Amino acid sequence: MQIKEIVVNNKTYRAFEGEIAPGSTLVFIKGSKGFIMCGFLNLETAEKMKNIAAVATGVKTVEDMLERNVIAATSYAKQAGITEGMPVKEVLEIIY
Repeated sequence: MQIKEIVVNNKTYRAFEGEIAPGSTLVFIKGSKGFIMCGFLNLETAEKMKNIAAVATGVKTVEDMLERNVIAATSYAKQAGITEGMPVKEVLEIIY
């Protein structure tokens, strides 16, 4: 498992990636206002906690996530301007 800093459009984010079980990887990118998570994390819990959170699936690395689009988001993320189908790199601008 690995925690790392990534830079996108001259902005720095914290990211996590790692195998949590054989063949199962957890990927997460955090900004100061919210986060993007893989499908292993629970969107309903993020909603209950009033988080600005979005989901991107089919990822094994942070680099994979950066090339995906959001498939779901909390109502708080939607209020912030995040929409389903939005590229993750655009979401990063909102959650920075």
